[in-house]
Amino acid sequence: MGAIGVGFAGGAAAIMLGPILPASPPVALTVGQAVPQDILAPISITYVSQVLTEQARESAIAAVSEIYDPPDTRVARAQVARIQQVLNYLTSVRADSFATTEQHVADVAAVTDLTMPRQLAATLVGFSDAQWPAVQSAVVAVVEQVMSRQVRADRFDDARRSVPALVSVQLSEDQAAVVTAIAQSYLAPNSFFNEAATQAARTAARDAVAPVSQSFVEGQVVVSRGRVVTAADLEALEALGLRKPQIAWQDFASRGLAVAIGTGVLGLYLYRYHPAYAASPRHVLVLAMLFLIFLFGAKLMVPDHVVLPFLFPAAGLAMLMTVTLGPHLAIGACAVLAAWIGLMSAGRLDIVAYSFVGATVAALSLGRAERIYSFLWAGLLAGVSSAGVILIFRLPDPTTDPVGLVTLLIAGLANGIASASVTLAGFVVLGNLFDITTGLQLIELARPNHPLLQFILRQAPGTYQHSLQVANLAEQAAERLGANPMLTRVGALYHDAGKALNPQYFVENQVEGENIHDRLDPQTSVKMIIQHVADGTTMARRHRLPKRLAAFVTEHHGTLRASYQYQRALKEAGGDASKVDEAAFRYPGPRPQSVETALLMLADGCEAKARSDHPRTVEDIDRIAKKVIDDRVAQGQLDECPLTLRDLQIVRESFVATLKGMFHGRLQYPEEEKPAQAGS
Repeated sequence: MGAIGVGFAGGAAAIMLGPILPASPPVALTVGQAVPQDILAPISITYVSQVLTEQARESAIAAVSEIYDPPDTRVARAQVARIQQVLNYLTSVRADSFATTEQHVADVAAVTDLTMPRQLAATLVGFSDAQWPAVQSAVVAVVEQVMSRQVRADRFDDARRSVPALVSVQLSEDQAAVVTAIAQSYLAPNSFFNEAATQAARTAARDAVAPVSQSFVEGQVVVSRGRVVTAADLEALEALGLRKPQIAWQDFASRGLAVAIGTGVLGLYLYRYHPAYAASPRHVLVLAMLFLIFLFGAKLMVPDHVVLPFLFPAAGLAMLMTVTLGPHLAIGACAVLAAWIGLMSAGRLDIVAYSFVGATVAALSLGRAERIYSFLWAGLLAGVSSAGVILIFRLPDPTTDPVGLVTLLIAGLANGIASASVTLAGFVVLGNLFDITTGLQLIELARPNHPLLQFILRQAPGTYQHSLQVANLAEQAAERLGANPMLTRVGALYHDAGKALNPQYFVENQVEGENIHDRLDPQTSVKMIIQHVADGTTMARRHRLPKRLAAFVTEHHGTLRASYQYQRALKEAGGDASKVDEAAFRYPGPRPQSVETALLMLADGCEAKARSDHPRTVEDIDRIAKKVIDDRVAQGQLDECPLTLRDLQIVRESFVATLKGMFHGRLQYPEEEKPAQAGS
């Protein structure tokens, strides 16, 4: 059993971790590379583009101008005061009548912060006493006018270039040139860059930018052929799952952990709620193989596809497991499968819900699966529920287009029909490879025209009628207990097949008053009686009956003793039990291993006892049922099956109700008097 579990985990890990048949080659591009062909969006998607959002934020920051403080009037006053000092100095230089012109020019050049060509300095010295005061007044006026405005350090040259235009036109060109030179020399920035305010404004502008969303519809060109790839293009390809996958240990660890947890959950669920299946290598192998086959199919259909994931027949696994292992185990297995499919689809919740809901509805609606239309009905319900899941996730999505939605709805409905088809086809494989008995197979075996039933009917009609009566008894009891009534009925029809080879040795086929066993010694008699079990096993194998039906043949007598023959042998031995080999008078067994075969044993005994005792009242029938059940319990024949005392009480009540209908009293009709003949 452990080997099957390890093999299952290894197979699941290989499927989950392995890159199995990718549907399309991955897109491996870098920024600045030309695209060799058009790349189309495989799905419709809307996502927040970090690249475009950052670009918009950078643009908002760039749009914010640098912030400068308002003009500082103290700077203007200081510069005017400095000009007054310079002008007073120049006035004193001009007033020195003993200095030569060259010495005057040198004195003007001695002013360190005054930038003036030598020729212009000579012009300044040569002004008349009437011209110089006008120059002084003009210099102060121009500086005051310029400094009254904002003079930014980054635009200081603009302020200097504006001086000539501010000089009064009433001055001569020489006067204007001197005024310009002096004024330009003593201009200074009065407005300075405020870094804190500028940064705050840029931060506010950046924060005001809303995230930029990018949308693509299925089939839209994401990057056209020949276009140079940008960072935004790579981001779009990443969002659409088209980038070349990077092999990372985190991915392996994530999926490996998912496989380990899923395998553990399935094993624990099987052990806790289905211990009988957990102890059966055949059932565990069926579960493992079915799961791996569907997991492999999911690996092929789900990743990198748009419509195919909605065609994956997860409901087929649910129906196959419901019929073979039961609905509870089917739902548990499909929950694990849906979780693993979610990993394959990059965490798409809609695919997970789609797979699980459809499978659950199929498992719950299938019922006993005794008719083909049961599978079609379950598949249809699964398809409708799957379509509902599609609507739940797609209707609120603004990128959903009507054509795409209709396509997915059709895929959901088709999924249900495909799941039913996969299930019906799977039964053939399961029946042949694993000897799994299904409801449809039981229906076929229950048909009266089955060759073995026809053989029993022709060779041993009494046994055939006896089997029908026992089948009715056991089936009704199985129905009340919640066991498998169809399996119980069909098993009862074939349980005495071995009697058809030698029908004359069994009382139901004998003419009343003629019993062949009266002419046989007890040892020979019991040998012929017990032989019908071995003959029935041979006939079941020859007609390829499933092992679950063959078990009805071998277990319906368990290890009971043939009391009639044993008592005869004991009588012939003078009552000395030591002279009688009791083992020769017991059936080979085994004892009933299931509820269904145990019900057959009890029904077989009750029907035979009732047929021989001819009960007339309900109390008589109840005494017969109680006696048979108590006898089988006392002999330990029910020790190896899961029947409880409460179950036996229900079985007894069921047998009484059914036998009451079989052995009800009948009216004695008076014989019709013959009319008197004429003349008598």
